[in-house]
Amino acid sequence: MASWSLGKLVILTIVGSVTLELLYYTWNYFKRNHRHKHGKTKPKQQQKNIFHNVLFFPDQHIACKEHFNSSDGCLRSGCKYAHSETSLTHMLSYLRSARKTLDLCVFVITCHELSDTVIALHERGVTVRVITDDEQVDITGSKIGAFRAAGIQVRQDRSSYLMHHKFALIDEDVLINGSFNWTRQAVTGNNENLLITNSRDIVQPYIEEFERLWEQFDPRNYKCLPHTNSDQIHQAIS
Repeated sequence: MASWSLGKLVILTIVGSVTLELLYYTWNYFKRNHRHKHGKTKPKQQQKNIFHNVLFFPDQHIACKEHFNSSDGCLRSGCKYAHSETSLTHMLSYLRSARKTLDLCVFVITCHELSDTVIALHERGVTVRVITDDEQVDITGSKIGAFRAAGIQVRQDRSSYLMHHKFALIDEDVLINGSFNWTRQAVTGNNENLLITNSRDIVQPYIEEFERLWEQFDPRNYKCLPHTNSDQIHQAIS
């Protein structure tokens, strides 16, 4: 009889312990859900497949367009252009990956390898927007006129200060940013750098900055400024 009572006590003790464990885990589960629901703690969401790449300039030679763009490759003997990958070819590859949008916020654009790629993307149906510095629009070699002639939207500042940004946004997903101006001198002469990343924490502030400047440099705002005539407004819109 005593052994039976002892057995019952052991069983009751085990059942009690298991019950307490279940109650503890159930309480913790509902406590966590309550906190998430009311914003006390937020579940951490991690972006998958984040990449960061860095390009340095100058390139020793300009890349050969026939080698990289033609199905037959370059057929010229003794071609003086580069047939191996360069920082510029990597940059162009990122730009050509655009499927929906390309937003450029660049101080000066004179490099035709880059401008030709931008126009080709526009002709392919990619929505291209360009912000640049007003003092660089009409310099020798500027590609802004070619952009406007192709139907690409361009906006510029109207200030004695510089619109000195040098970044590009691809599909609002990939950022290209650094010291690099879009000039041939930056490609083959200067010591320059570019960071390419799709980290949302880094890309998002640049999206917001582009939209802020795009709104600020809306040509319709020029009507409120002195010494601006209708021809200047039309040129800024076109």
